[in-house]
Amino acid sequence: MKKIRIGFAPTRRSIFSAPDAIKYADLTRKRLRELNVEFVDITDINEEGLFYDEADREKIEEKFRKENVKGVFFPHTNFGTEYVCARLARDLNVPVLLWGPRDERPDENGIRLRDSQCGLFATGKVLRRFQVPFTYMNNCRLEDPEFERGLMDFLAVCNVVDVFRHTRILQIAPRPFDFWSTMCNEGELLEKFNIQLSPIPMPELTAQMKEVKDKEPDEIKQVLDYCRSHYCIKVRPKELEQVAILKIAMRKLADKYGCNAAAIQCWNALQDEIGIMPCAANSLLDEEGLPVVCETDIHGAITQLIVEAASMNEKRGFFADWTVRHPDNDNGELLQHCGLWPISVAQEKPTIGYPLAFDHPGAVEAKAKLGDMTIARFDGDNGEYSLLLGNAKGIEGPYTKGTYVWIEVENLKRLEAKLVEGPYIHHCVGIHKDVVPVLYESCKYLGVTPDFYDPIEENVKAYLRGE
Repeated sequence: MKKIRIGFAPTRRSIFSAPDAIKYADLTRKRLRELNVEFVDITDINEEGLFYDEADREKIEEKFRKENVKGVFFPHTNFGTEYVCARLARDLNVPVLLWGPRDERPDENGIRLRDSQCGLFATGKVLRRFQVPFTYMNNCRLEDPEFERGLMDFLAVCNVVDVFRHTRILQIAPRPFDFWSTMCNEGELLEKFNIQLSPIPMPELTAQMKEVKDKEPDEIKQVLDYCRSHYCIKVRPKELEQVAILKIAMRKLADKYGCNAAAIQCWNALQDEIGIMPCAANSLLDEEGLPVVCETDIHGAITQLIVEAASMNEKRGFFADWTVRHPDNDNGELLQHCGLWPISVAQEKPTIGYPLAFDHPGAVEAKAKLGDMTIARFDGDNGEYSLLLGNAKGIEGPYTKGTYVWIEVENLKRLEAKLVEGPYIHHCVGIHKDVVPVLYESCKYLGVTPDFYDPIEENVKAYLRGE
């Protein structure tokens, strides 16, 4: 599981008990270490190790930036100093977690030592004034299960935001002419989200493949050995070699241009040039954590990146078409594609063979694992962007070619209308984990509207509140 480093800035206010604030800051540090959370502390900034003084703010910001924190945690170990938290949060521009330990019973004289909950109300309002989005973890005890759950979800949110804001996609050739649905606005993605494309023409890919074939025999052999041990092979040796060469070439080009995902034209010019479908090569790279999607679907590549980030890169996502309704289940649907899903998604040993609709070899065939899933799609048009998301479960259904799984949702008619009416298309990404709450919470930092295909928003909010 990926590690995320956060800044730890426990805060207090002067009129409440400083010793109790120090006590609870130390208890929180201890709990973070027990949970194996990587954090950057401020104990070297002042002798209390607490954040309450404007004079310390720039020093803390400098330290957090130097340590490249992906989020900042403001435990209110007493009431807290809301304006310094807001100033630091605005300048850092990373996800913010607010929490305070549950207050004790007033003593026999009616004295309260901390008033942490009251301070959280104040800080929430001031962050809104500063237009700083934030995540709130309910006022609970350090030992409560909602503390651990909320903290781990926040780390996943930080991962999604960091991946999204640092995305660069290798675009291998323009979209196929017939796929008007996968067009995207490159300038707008850069202006709104800092998502960058690195477009290359098809000849650059084929030139890289020729170089790999001439200069990388050992690496080709390694990929071939991997394929023979992890797949059933139903293509000719020369065709399998082309799969290996293509996989290596795409990895080298992604590394050359500093890309964390790719989108490839995939048909039909590519097959004429290299004699294979790219699906199996995509599958190999997907399994390594470099998503490669079909039909130059840039929004699809973005979706796969954030869905996997929401799982803390513990699971691989799979890029799919919504295709046909289940013949026997009115809320069932087939998710399928020619054959590019990572092998860890499969419930059986995959085959490298021929796809459904094309004559060229090089596609993967396998049925995916069943069970609970998240399905998502980042998309937009006319200047507005949203994230379609919801839950599904894998179910049994008829055999079909390619990589596939039949799923069931709560109300397929509602989902079908949402897909047609947009801004979505027939492509989505699934993952075998419930990451809906993390994706929903991430949207507030991404500037993207969350859009549920089932009416589960109140349930997700309740989960995030610790209920």
